[in-house]
Amino acid sequence: MNAVELPPGLLVSAPASGTGKTTVALGLLRAFRDDGLAVQPFKSGPDYIDPAFHEAAAGRRSFNLDSWAMHESLFATIAGEASGADIVVAEGSMGLFDGVAGRGAFGFGSSAETARRAGWPVLLVVDVGGQAQSSAATALGFRTYDPELLFAGVVLNRVASPRHERLARLGMDRVGIPVLGVLPRRGDLQLPERHLGLIQAVEHPDLERAISDYAAFLREHVNLDAIREIASSTGTSLPAPGVLPNPPAQRIALARDAAFSFAYPHLLEGWRRAGAEILPFSPLADSAPDASADLVWLPGGYPELHAGRLAAASRFMDGLRRHAATRPVHGECGGYMVLGEALVDKDGNRHRMAGLLGLVTSYEQRKFHLGYRRAILVAGMPGFEAGCALRGHEFHYSTILEQPDAPLAEVFDADGKNVPETGSACDHVTGTFFHLIAGEA
Repeated sequence: MNAVELPPGLLVSAPASGTGKTTVALGLLRAFRDDGLAVQPFKSGPDYIDPAFHEAAAGRRSFNLDSWAMHESLFATIAGEASGADIVVAEGSMGLFDGVAGRGAFGFGSSAETARRAGWPVLLVVDVGGQAQSSAATALGFRTYDPELLFAGVVLNRVASPRHERLARLGMDRVGIPVLGVLPRRGDLQLPERHLGLIQAVEHPDLERAISDYAAFLREHVNLDAIREIASSTGTSLPAPGVLPNPPAQRIALARDAAFSFAYPHLLEGWRRAGAEILPFSPLADSAPDASADLVWLPGGYPELHAGRLAAASRFMDGLRRHAATRPVHGECGGYMVLGEALVDKDGNRHRMAGLLGLVTSYEQRKFHLGYRRAILVAGMPGFEAGCALRGHEFHYSTILEQPDAPLAEVFDADGKNVPETGSACDHVTGTFFHLIAGEA
């Protein structure tokens, strides 16, 4: 099989989270699209929310690239989704070099690794609030930390005044770092957030206007021509690709609404291309899964925000229970909680869930769970037999109060330490707190 030839592109990153890289990425995606370019978005790392914003901005589906969870052939296959695009705009996660402490089988999981593998230079968004020339020392450290990493330059964000800009530019000029944009401080360009990051794209009250505003803002304050020229000098080839993950069944009833939306795009695309039929339904609309489905799949999302509506959704719950009597049902994170006996919301109200598993979870007793997960299945789940090794990611604030069912897997964090959230298996029903990214094979 031929190698994957990647189009030119760049990766938007930052020294840390919360510096404005999503605003810059969305603005670039829309501005280049408005200029008539076919723009391919990507997200580096395990993020369930940003790709939907990317797709809205670029008009092209965004995919996650993950150097910790994806073996090289899958990474290359997903990167190959850029085929036919004129330019790639990828968005990093956290800080540029942030990843796991110890290298996994495939990598550390940092945005820098994604950029290096794909040959894309890094556009570093630097928040200069509270500093001026000192920001150059930060940028210089990022440029020199990894000599193999291509570095495009910086966009200065949250600049307070013309004098502030002049001083920050002096510092960058001194160390020879190109300033490709200067963004004045503007509070109205913040995307709304909640406890897992941004609100979902489908929940934004006026997403199209927001993205158009980002593009106009960048067009006014960023040198788009220079960024495009830097990107156009790049591009690389990756080793021969494999295939996207195979579907776990032929006809898959997929919960899809504001409570169930955290499914990785590469998984759904792999299912479709392999010929599986995806049958979306909305539990929040009290829709039952298609009675002809071979499998019901409940992704993660925000069931805790809709627990009362879900508990009262009798057609959904009855249809789910009927299906589970004879055929498999699987839930991830929020979907796993809905398969359980009960969910306690942040106010301490207990809501009865499907009761297909004995799991009881609570948001009243909040506990932060975040990180990569490696799971060795001790029981089979849809698409994978017992003994298979899976890679995924966990991100939630719930606490397990009861978990009486048999464990689904032995689960480890990125450092190889056991994680107590083992998932559950009972009859035809399985569930995990981690979101599946890929199998290891």
